[in-house]
Amino acid sequence: MSNMIRLLATADFSDISQDLQEEIYYEYYDFAYGMIFYIIKDHAATEDIIQDSFIKVIKNKPVFENEGKLRAWLKVVTKNTTINYLRKNKNYRNQLDVEGVFMYKEEIPQSPVSVENTVETKLIEESIMEYLQLLKPEYRVLLQYRWKQGLTYKEISNLLDLSEDVVKQRLFRARESIKKMLFKEWGIKDEKRKI
Repeated sequence: MSNMIRLLATADFSDISQDLQEEIYYEYYDFAYGMIFYIIKDHAATEDIIQDSFIKVIKNKPVFENEGKLRAWLKVVTKNTTINYLRKNKNYRNQLDVEGVFMYKEEIPQSPVSVENTVETKLIEESIMEYLQLLKPEYRVLLQYRWKQGLTYKEISNLLDLSEDVVKQRLFRARESIKKMLFKEWGIKDEKRKI
């Protein structure tokens, strides 16, 4: 995380020079844009949400012990602002499908929990895709074979000339590695989610 975002959390925003305020805002903009646009898929709406969440951040910033908690808090504020935007602007609910398939309003669950879960799931999926790039290449290959191509342990072991036990062990390690990264970034450790 950059020094500008850290400054956002530590300094009184109104006491900072206008040039520095702009730098901090654009740093936050870069931080939040991808997360929001991934869900909304509308540039103008994404910018509105960034502005709203930025205002919430500068008005309600708590004190943090470490950078990880600050980053997690910023993501939560961004996520919640996005969810509130979706609740207020129900026409964007049609765009929540990952593949961009149009959904009719009658098919959309009306429960606010489902919107929140959908947004949270999309943000976590986006994070997991980033984490995959950080894994060892041998783990990435195994995950691709297992979950993207749907191969069995036996098929993977035959392809890679490894025993099934080694394949299972490496897949377990890959999943654990992703769980650790999720916990570090998001501060969540939910055993109910199957990662």
